[in-house]
Amino acid sequence: MGSTGTLFGWAFGDSAREDDAAYVSGLKREALDNATQAAKSKGFDVEPGSEVFTVLSAGDALVDVDTAPDSLVVRCTVKLVGEGADKIHAEGPMNG
Repeated sequence: MGSTGTLFGWAFGDSAREDDAAYVSGLKREALDNATQAAKSKGFDVEPGSEVFTVLSAGDALVDVDTAPDSLVVRCTVKLVGEGADKIHAEGPMNG
């Protein structure tokens, strides 16, 4: 199957709606789409079912989200597959 790596995808929304399951579900789909597009732009595929989501609001994390004070941030981490994917690793808040 080849080597694997990891990559992040992102979606941003309104923190006032973080208790709206349908809204957050839509943001998760958007974050997965973002990760999939980023993977394809680097020449990799996403391993189906590998997505893991983290949902953060301002004040929930060590990362500074003061630049978007009323934001809800959804991060999707996926496994990449393909030759050379082991060289791509999602670390900290960015893809490396």
